[in-house]
Amino acid sequence: MLLLFDFCQKRCKYLTDSLNYRTIPPDKKITAQTMRLTTKGRFAVTAMLDLAMHAQKGAVKLNDISERQNISLSYLEQLFGKLRRAGLVDSIRGPGGGYILAAEARNISIAQIITAAEDKLDATLCSGKTNCHNGAPCLTHDLWENLNRTINQYLSSVTLETVLSQKDHHSGKAVSLTHIN
Repeated sequence: MLLLFDFCQKRCKYLTDSLNYRTIPPDKKITAQTMRLTTKGRFAVTAMLDLAMHAQKGAVKLNDISERQNISLSYLEQLFGKLRRAGLVDSIRGPGGGYILAAEARNISIAQIITAAEDKLDATLCSGKTNCHNGAPCLTHDLWENLNRTINQYLSSVTLETVLSQKDHHSGKAVSLTHIN
């Protein structure tokens, strides 16, 4: 998505007061409202990746994820409550307890994690209700709806295993991903 933005930043045209189109100079920054993944979604994905990497040794304590990823323990507790209710993780009580993946890493998509943590990503101003411009869809509503669909399709196609294998490929380390019951 950044590559597309960079391309548009260099090549897109804008309408001037005289209705002539001019090319935006590459050094001029374009500021626009952008859809961002919130900290909650980023932390949820990071924590799930950490869990997938360390779960082959048994249940993983949130304290350990907190220390490794520099995420506050209370924040992780909130996130893992949502992830557990969504059926993405299971909790193990007692000594040696913690969390494990509820399914194999190849069966948990990034979209599932973000949906569990944030409800949904939405680039529209109206949260998809089509009332963004005085009760009617704005001129760009369909554009943002299509972006939402594209992002969701992409994130649905990427699993924890996919991300870890890409990370593994770049670092040259072998990561074994297993599901523990």
